[in-house]
Amino acid sequence: MEIRDAEAGKVYGRWPLEENGEFAIEFIHSVNQSPVREFFSAENGMIRLKAVRFYSFGAGMQSDLEGGLIMSRDGDAMIISGYNTSFKELNYIVGTVSDHLLFLNNKTISLRELCGKNAHINIHLVK
Repeated sequence: MEIRDAEAGKVYGRWPLEENGEFAIEFIHSVNQSPVREFFSAENGMIRLKAVRFYSFGAGMQSDLEGGLIMSRDGDAMIISGYNTSFKELNYIVGTVSDHLLFLNNKTISLRELCGKNAHINIHLVK
């Protein structure tokens, strides 16, 4: 897996991620001001969304369970799973007020420290 600057192409980091390997990105939602963690896996050269864990509904948060989505609880958190969505790459703007965190291979990586505040990044799989 690799993280690059979306415009200049500078590589910020590269990590091993096997087929069916998993990672997560966490950030503070800009509207409801609570943590959102998105869970992904590497499948057939694509990044598959597996689940989203959050604490509060708000603008931009999943609120319906169409297409086989399932909602469960984990303490105070809600988890929506059952997504059938894959991406060639993920695009984020690293937080200026709150950090974006990458959870990969039992490590937590601050994307703000790695890439800088307000960095426009893309995350993709490499062969």
